Amino acid sequence: MSGAEVLIQRLDPGLPVPSYAHPGDAGADLHAAEDVELMPGERAVVGTGLAIALPDGYAAFVHPRSGLAAKHGVTLVNAPGTVDAGYRGEIKVTVINTDLKEPFRLRRGDRVAQLVIQRVERVAFVEAERLPESVRGAGGFGSTGGFGPTGGFGSAGR
Repeated sequence: MSGAEVLIQRLDPGLPVPSYAHPGDAGADLHAAEDVELMPGERAVVGTGLAIALPDGYAAFVHPRSGLAAKHGVTLVNAPGTVDAGYRGEIKVTVINTDLKEPFRLRRGDRVAQLVIQRVERVAFVEAERLPESVRGAGGFGSTGGFGPTGGFGSAGR
């Protein structure tokens, strides 16, 4: 079950290395390296106390924690954040409190985000005068029908 090795440098020895909460989890928890109080609508850049060295052909993606968003309205501004294989600095996250009334206190050591490691493919970009046709075409931004049912009961008139 073991995959590629990712070297980790703990810039803050008091914080744990990323870990998976459950077998089969895609994201490993990242922890806040500092206390931060976010007023409603406020954002802050928060360090995780970690730097990594990814193997060539891999990238890391920093995702929000669903519990922070659902329970407190706290999420990441740039989600997912991309960590390229050549980056060696501290992984930082930009958190935002979307709650309109309640401040949120993030404490040092709190799980603040998840790190997903993936293989990535480098491609050759080839300029073309025209692109081949597809069923979807240029439709985007809700062109497939929005958020409602796609057919069957209750879909008439949508």
